[in-house]
Amino acid sequence: MRPHTSILWRRLDLEGHDACLLCATQSGWRLRGHALFLHDGQPCNLAYAADCDAGWRTRFASVDGFLGTQILRYEVERLADGRWTLNGAEQAEVAGLVDVDLGFTPATNLLAIRRFDLAVGAAAPAPAAYLAFPELRLERLDQTYRRLDDSRYAYAAPKFGYDQVLDVSPSGFIVDYPGLWKAIALRCASSTG
Repeated sequence: MRPHTSILWRRLDLEGHDACLLCATQSGWRLRGHALFLHDGQPCNLAYAADCDAGWRTRFASVDGFLGTQILRYEVERLADGRWTLNGAEQAEVAGLVDVDLGFTPATNLLAIRRFDLAVGAAAPAPAAYLAFPELRLERLDQTYRRLDDSRYAYAAPKFGYDQVLDVSPSGFIVDYPGLWKAIALRCASSTG
């Protein structure tokens, strides 16, 4: 693996932080991160990873950690035929979707942003297999991205009543996710990618 970009976010709606590393692999890309935050008064510690092919299509994601005193371990896989599994159980609601969205971190928004590579002014629906938290189940999340300029996207997720402009780094990481996350450190190992 070849490190590409790392980022540290501060969570704005709850006490917490998230650090993530984007790496190039022989066959695509990998996100590896660690989210620490307070949820319903309980400490939460989640290590996560997401693997994609060279076209930014999700292949696999994992979450390992704890919420309070509950141990959490989840594996998400997108099979070659478009089916998804969660800990080996098929998830029919998200069949045919391409992107995973881990609901507790802004890291996975990068996957759709990079995969679509929208021209300025272009928009795309980007439904994702959303790993809801704290329930940790896969469900369909309808969302859209519209590229406003080199670093800003209009983003909407109607299910949550969220419709904001996101500031995005050249690597695809969101650096300002209004009301939810704000980047406090960003480091690029390469100017390509």
